Amino acid sequence: MNVATKRLLALLAVAVCFTINPSVGRAQAPPIAGKWHFVLQTEGGDRTADPNFQQEGEQVTGKWGDADVKGTFSGGKLDLAFPYNSDEAGPGTLKIKGELKGKTLTGTWGFQEYSGSFKATRQPVVQ
Repeated sequence: MNVATKRLLALLAVAVCFTINPSVGRAQAPPIAGKWHFVLQTEGGDRTADPNFQQEGEQVTGKWGDADVKGTFSGGKLDLAFPYNSDEAGPGTLKIKGELKGKTLTGTWGFQEYSGSFKATRQPVVQ
């Protein structure tokens, strides 16, 4: 087999990979699963939280303190809305909307009549 034939076969093999699995070579949003450190900006100063998320397909579950997280993560965007009981403001629905870029999640939050922005970073896995 000459060099030109070998190159042609290698290119065909790559083309077959893209045909069989079209996601090959496309950047995919990393999963949201894991422990995160959130810093929520509020009128009363920064508030922090360390939720832990699980992801199955686009569905996101997990824990935010004692609250059960519910929402979705698709196309690099997180959309959560779940019942939460704040020590300061009482019960309500905590809404988190953000976008993952690299290892940082940024976006907005809302709870009762309060709202603001947040920044979150993934926490390293401790073994």
